Amino acid sequence: MRIVGLTGGISSGKWVAETKLGRIAFNDADKRQLFNRLLAPYISSGIVLEVLKLWLKGYKIIVLDVSLLFVAKLDRWTKPIIVVWVDPETQLQRLMARDGSTSEDAKSRISAQMPLALKRDKADIVIGNSGSLEDLNENFKEALARFRRPLSWTEFGLSRDGSFLAFVSILFSVIALRSAL
Repeated sequence: MRIVGLTGGISSGKWVAETKLGRIAFNDADKRQLFNRLLAPYISSGIVLEVLKLWLKGYKIIVLDVSLLFVAKLDRWTKPIIVVWVDPETQLQRLMARDGSTSEDAKSRISAQMPLALKRDKADIVIGNSGSLEDLNENFKEALARFRRPLSWTEFGLSRDGSFLAFVSILFSVIALRSAL
């Protein structure tokens, strides 16, 4: 099984639900940290439960679309890490257009997040989204081809099929050894 981490920055092209709570969190670092401490355990356990359900159903690829992938340290459990990247000026313009916000408000929201350049540096795959929608589609197709490659032996071993194969192999080995003794 391959668990893919997908993240980006605000207005990078990944959709982020904007709520009153989000506005508070973006503008107050202390409240943002409090929200993260209070919500992180529930969000993480929900993610683990959903991944387990999908694993039991036999899914080979699971994509975690998590804005706080690095902050919540979920990047440790995902491979590859895909970052949707946009240049800072385009990011600022898109955010202002989307929210109707001032340059100062938009810059405040952007600076409240982990820098997109740092996320890009930690990524295994970067999907560029500074151009047109057609460019984005082409970049996505290239990224899709990279992570749809066959599973490595480690990834196969973590898949439901690999675990089942290991269990059956051990079971037959135990039965064969007991018969020989």
